Amino acid sequence: MTSTQIFDVTEADFEARVIDASQTTPVMVDFWADWCPPCRALTPVLERVTEEYAGRVTLAKVDADDNMKLAGRYQLRGFPTVLLFVKGELVDRFSSARSPDFVREFLDRHLD
Repeated sequence: MTSTQIFDVTEADFEARVIDASQTTPVMVDFWADWCPPCRALTPVLERVTEEYAGRVTLAKVDADDNMKLAGRYQLRGFPTVLLFVKGELVDRFSSARSPDFVREFLDRHLD
């Protein structure tokens, strides 16, 4: 799914679409891999919660296999890992598949 709230990013556009964009709207970044069953379980949860938040947060999806330098920059140890950027800064993270309630609580800690 790609929309204005949910989109794919790569190392080439990460700075603009995540770091810079988080100055105005918090950006959740989902590092996932095709071979990862927990990633496939988490993706629909993240997409649904992002849509529920109706523009208060966006979701950037990063294919970890194609963007290993980004995964290394943030010292990711496994997938899926979700990072949250607010005002250009990494403010929180979680790993593994989680429930919609967990994701909402994660976001609510950092959203105004």
